[in-house]
Amino acid sequence: MKVTEHLERATRPLISFEIIPPKRGGNIHDLLGLVEELCHHEPPFIDITSHPAEVVYEETPDGIQRHVKRKRPGTLGVCALIQNKFNVDAVPHVLCHGFTQQETEDFLIELRYLDIDNVLAIRGDDKGYRKPLRDGRTRNVYAIDLIKQISAMNQGQWLDAHMDSSATDFCVGCSGYPEKHFEAPNLAADVRRTKEKVEAGAEYIVTQMFFENRHYFDYVKACREAGITVPIIPGLKVLTARRHLRSIPSVFHCDIPEALSREIEAADKKHVFDVGVAWAVQQVRELLEGGAPSVHFYVMQSAKAVNAVLAQIDI
Repeated sequence: MKVTEHLERATRPLISFEIIPPKRGGNIHDLLGLVEELCHHEPPFIDITSHPAEVVYEETPDGIQRHVKRKRPGTLGVCALIQNKFNVDAVPHVLCHGFTQQETEDFLIELRYLDIDNVLAIRGDDKGYRKPLRDGRTRNVYAIDLIKQISAMNQGQWLDAHMDSSATDFCVGCSGYPEKHFEAPNLAADVRRTKEKVEAGAEYIVTQMFFENRHYFDYVKACREAGITVPIIPGLKVLTARRHLRSIPSVFHCDIPEALSREIEAADKKHVFDVGVAWAVQQVRELLEGGAPSVHFYVMQSAKAVNAVLAQIDI
């Protein structure tokens, strides 16, 4: 079922999750155990991140050598396992960075073979790798370019002229930024970019994590005033370690409220987790009471924090 269909048919608030594939050469059994644990919360869908190749420099006996590595392959395989083993709709992330349009088309063809109906189209992080473009290959630069490619496939328009021209039927999601994308000059400009993505074919929005709900409600208001009518799903992360006060703003460009940061700094190490859980519980309650269609948790590798939050939420 499509994400939009889950939202339309829901008779109670929906809780969904985002996880990451194992590292290259890692063990998938731990991930499957995580998914099994998350399934106790009856998620309608689970997002699986995608990771491009990245450039790394390593010191060798011959000097500094440049290597191209892909640390987390396996998005497609994880999606297949989740959808077929656990009967939960998988939402793979499809990226611009690190992939050509031709590789994207091949990936989407594989998804269609597996009856995977949903994708989240994002630009992705720039890891310094630019795949050589040979034999007329091209790449998507921005998320809107990727959305346009998927929308074209949904209309039976393929890059490969020799392909079966039957149309795909993907439900396309895109990202939204309640505190604006860090490259946008202001929130109004960022909302305009989001509207362009919706007009190109995005059917729902999942937001970047935020820790102050007013950012989400202000963002939804700005989107509605701009004419964006698709569902806007709030994305949440449970802050569980003191180091998150530095790493989360640095990596995800979002603000940690002063009240939360002070509580975290004042708590001893074993109680930081409890502070983060309590904050997230309050966020979820306020969001659902305020009309959010569902809540999406950035879980990544452990269900401990989200389990603690949802144990206190009456859904």
